[in-house]
Amino acid sequence: MPTDDLPETLHVTTDEQLRAVSNLTRHRIMAVLRFEPTTITQVAERLGLAKGSSSYHVRMLERAGLVKVVRTRKVRGVTERYYAMAARAIVLPDPGEGGPDVLMRHTVADLEAAPVDGERHVRMAHLRLTDEQFTELGARLEALADEYRELSDPSLPDASLVFALFHPASGEQAEADAK
Repeated sequence: MPTDDLPETLHVTTDEQLRAVSNLTRHRIMAVLRFEPTTITQVAERLGLAKGSSSYHVRMLERAGLVKVVRTRKVRGVTERYYAMAARAIVLPDPGEGGPDVLMRHTVADLEAAPVDGERHVRMAHLRLTDEQFTELGARLEALADEYRELSDPSLPDASLVFALFHPASGEQAEADAK
């Protein structure tokens, strides 16, 4: 199946899928597979993993329905499988009150693992917005991310864009949660 035929989104709904995406190594494998079909050997080389480890994690993602074989070819009598994401975007469930936000934890781990001498744009801004401004800003950020995702070229180096627009817990709520 060519990757052009992939559905736009896949919603993570099962415990197996949630366990699969909760692992940092599998999160990084999914990042490799998001732009072009890749073999287990290529995944291992890109991420500096042992081929056996790469195979194990890709198979876990495949069993969970998050990645799939999109092409095969014979190489010296061995069938080489090319894997790709099962959808263009994977949507994680809301972690719920007090639950771990898997995406943000992986983002922090990826940021910490990024080369310190590489160019970064990291910023946090505290804003005071009306409900309408909050909604408009969220929509603009999503549109900007979608615009640049469409411009992505698999031959270029990876870049990650993560944003979180939210209303933080009030001081009283944060104190109550800490108890």
